[in-house]
Amino acid sequence: MKDEGFILPPLVPGTLVKRYKRFLADVVLETGEMVTVHCPNSGSMKGCALPGSRVFLSQSDNPGRKYRHTWELIEVPGTLVGINTQVPNKLVKRAVEKGLISELSGYGRVSAEVKTSAHTRLDLVLEQGEGLESREDCYVEIKNCTLVEEGRAMFPDAVTERGQKHLQELEHLVSLGHRGVIFFLIQRMDAASFSPADKIDKAYGEKLRKAVQNGVEIVTRDTVITTERIKIGRALPVIL
Repeated sequence: MKDEGFILPPLVPGTLVKRYKRFLADVVLETGEMVTVHCPNSGSMKGCALPGSRVFLSQSDNPGRKYRHTWELIEVPGTLVGINTQVPNKLVKRAVEKGLISELSGYGRVSAEVKTSAHTRLDLVLEQGEGLESREDCYVEIKNCTLVEEGRAMFPDAVTERGQKHLQELEHLVSLGHRGVIFFLIQRMDAASFSPADKIDKAYGEKLRKAVQNGVEIVTRDTVITTERIKIGRALPVIL
């Protein structure tokens, strides 16, 4: 089945001046106009927010929006990087539904934003569906990865207690007889492997290794990015 990926809206190029307050950035458009844009990424964006970099923005005609532009891509040496954290969930869900993720194929129903405990939601649950071979439900948490150093993709780019709780929830679900999967989507094209970012969040790395030892699975994919679309790419080897 052909994978069209996530189709981006028409993008406007510009030059990054600075990112600040996590969700804002100033960008100079090619017309010379300076605009304040929404930055849809709460992480540190380490290595992906260098002033002077070429960036690409989507535009909204919604009169109720305070900022018309949304930052979608940044150009770093050797690759475009997708910085919008809303893209991975949409992209992965669509790919799973189309059977394009081999590790997650063979399920009949895919549901998003599933409440698994009083204070936790996970991104996807894959269920058997009618007429299919009986198998356990599969719970999937999707993480957006934009940090790459010396060819190695790493997550997280900032300390994430929420991410640690997701790992513990997946581990608990596995103990109940379900599948638990942590899916790292690398929104760039220059990584050769994946590892936890121990120097940034040692506790996350420890919990990831423990979760894997207890049956949680890791699935990785990089992406193929142009200014028109973002597509699922290759599986990357995991080095724990």
